[in-house]
Amino acid sequence: MPKKGKKYIESSKRVDALTKHSFDEAVKKAIDSSFAKFDETIDVAVRLGVDPRHADQMVRGSVVLPNGLGKEVKVLVFAQGEKEKEALDAGADFTGGEELIEKIKKGWLGFDKAVATPDMMGSVGKIGKLLGPRGLMPNAKTGTVTFDVARAVNELKAGKIDFKVEKAGIVHAPMGKVSFGVEKIVQNATAFLETIVRLKPASSKGTYLKGIAISTTMGPGIKIDAASVKDLIK
Repeated sequence: MPKKGKKYIESSKRVDALTKHSFDEAVKKAIDSSFAKFDETIDVAVRLGVDPRHADQMVRGSVVLPNGLGKEVKVLVFAQGEKEKEALDAGADFTGGEELIEKIKKGWLGFDKAVATPDMMGSVGKIGKLLGPRGLMPNAKTGTVTFDVARAVNELKAGKIDFKVEKAGIVHAPMGKVSFGVEKIVQNATAFLETIVRLKPASSKGTYLKGIAISTTMGPGIKIDAASVKDLIK
C-alpha cells in the first residue's frame, strides 16, 4: 500500500471520513483542503444503483460543463474535403485523414479529444486499439462521430466531458479547477448530475444515487449527502 505524504495526512485531519455534507459544503472543504503547488482538478465520483454487466443498465453519456474544465483542450478531427475546412474554422487543432492515422500508428498522441466524420470510421477503426484504451476513440454515442464537426469541436473546446459507468457501478468525472471557486464547481456538478439522473436506466430498481464523493487531485475524498444533490438538481 502506497505511503501517504505528510501534506495529505495533514489535509485528511480536516475531513471527517464518516460525515456527509451538502454539496456546497463538500466543495468548500475540498478547496480548503487543497495543498498542491499546482491548480488541482476537482473530481466527482458517483456510485450508481446499476449493474453494468447488463447492457440495459449501462450508463454512458456526455455533458458540456457550463464553466469548462479550466484547461486548453486539443481537438483532432478525422475528416476530408469541406469537413476538414469546417473543423479548422471551428478551432480544431489537428485535421486530416490517412496521414494522421499513420502518424498515430507511429506513436504520436498529441491531442486530448478526437472527432471523426462517419465516412472516416473505417480507417480510424484500424487504430482503435491505440485510441480506445486512452479514451480517445470517436464514438457516436458521445457525439464525436458526426458530420456536424463544427458543433463537436465547439463543444469539446467549451468543456464537454464524456463519462461511462465502471464495472463497480461508479462514474468518475472532472468538474474543473480549485481556482474556479465554489459557485462554478457547483454549477458544473449540477449539469453533470442532472445528466446522470436523466440517463437512469428503466431497469435500475431501488436507490439510483447510492453514494457521492468529491476530491481534489491530491486530496482526500469528502462524502456528500445524496439528499442535498436532489435539492441541487431540482
